[in-house]
Amino acid sequence: MYRIMLFFVTISMVGFVGNAKAGAWILPPSDIDIFGQMQTTVASREETLLDIARHYDIGQDEILLANPEVDRWLPADGAEVILPSRYIIPQTERKGLVLNLSEMRIYYFPKPKKGEKPAVITHPVGIGRMDWETPLGKTKVIGKKKDPTWTPPQSLKDAAIAAGDPPLPDVVPAGPDNPLGRFAIRLGTGNGSYLIHGTHKPYGIGMRVSAGCVRMYPEDIEKLFDQVPVGTQVHIINQPIKLGWLGDSLFAELHPPLEEDEEKYVNYDQIVFEAVKDFVAQKSSDRSGNYLTDVDINHHALEQAIASKSGIPILISK
Repeated sequence: MYRIMLFFVTISMVGFVGNAKAGAWILPPSDIDIFGQMQTTVASREETLLDIARHYDIGQDEILLANPEVDRWLPADGAEVILPSRYIIPQTERKGLVLNLSEMRIYYFPKPKKGEKPAVITHPVGIGRMDWETPLGKTKVIGKKKDPTWTPPQSLKDAAIAAGDPPLPDVVPAGPDNPLGRFAIRLGTGNGSYLIHGTHKPYGIGMRVSAGCVRMYPEDIEKLFDQVPVGTQVHIINQPIKLGWLGDSLFAELHPPLEEDEEKYVNYDQIVFEAVKDFVAQKSSDRSGNYLTDVDINHHALEQAIASKSGIPILISK
């Protein structure tokens, strides 16, 4: 049994819809950028950190960054494990599916039905490895397939041969050994070969493991498959630096940049400082009566956020 304790915070959280583990939350108004609820649980000898991550719909890198002192394979019995389940909404249109690659997390903003409150749904994902990057930009869902077959691309066939692995077949039939899992959502990116799909290797969720497609836990893709209609807008972004307001409090959620972007972010701290300055100046003109260009930044908290890049929203204003 998992024992849940609220992770102490001084500001009230945005509520969730149904079970918080399902990833469905009430969408905050446009001038609030944060939703979710930090929690902790207690590890036992019978589970790894990755078991806990899947139970709470968290990706592998997410839970490791949030718990750098906890052994991923043999967490101490009774060790407190932080569950990073509070999020800053990416700075983009709150519409359709939004995939933030550096965060390795997808957000879904469904159209509310009559009488329903707007919601946001979020799940961890696995993305393309450095040699097979998931492409950026806007696209849309062009098809959905239950129990798909998998046709390995020639690039993967060549890679298997080069690595000395058994040759890949021309087609992998639907079933428990199919890398696409039981559900696949096809995107209109490029030649239409990119998918959001399940997997038969769930421990790779929250890591760079795919050949460009987007992997999800089997239980997550099954729900998303039913929720997302064909034609839904999909926006693939890369935002390792996320900033957001909760009332007049400013938060930063920082992630390590993708491997291929490390040179671009070699001065990560300076980039963050500039982003904070620009974000405050931009928002000050949008908030009725509140001119926050002189917001008092807690530089110690900001420096700690930069050093850890934990992916957890941290209060950086005094």
